[in-house]
Amino acid sequence: MSKYTGIVIGIIAVLLGLKGLCGWWGDFVTVLKGCLPAILILGGAIAVIAGISEIKDEISSKRNSK
Repeated sequence: MSKYTGIVIGIIAVLLGLKGLCGWWGDFVTVLKGCLPAILILGGAIAVIAGISEIKDEISSKRNSK
C-alpha cells in the first residue's frame, strides 16, 4: 500500500467516525459513562503500584549505599 493510499483511507475512516459519533452521540456518552469508573480504577491501581515500587527502590538503594 502506498503512502497516499494510507492517507486517503485514514481520511475516510476519520470522516466515517465523525459521522458515527454525531449520529450516535447519546450511545457514545452512555458507553463513556460506563467505562470511566473502570478506567479510573485501573489508572489508580497502576499509580499505587508504581508508587510502591518507587518506595521499595528507594529503600533498597539506601540499604545498599550504607
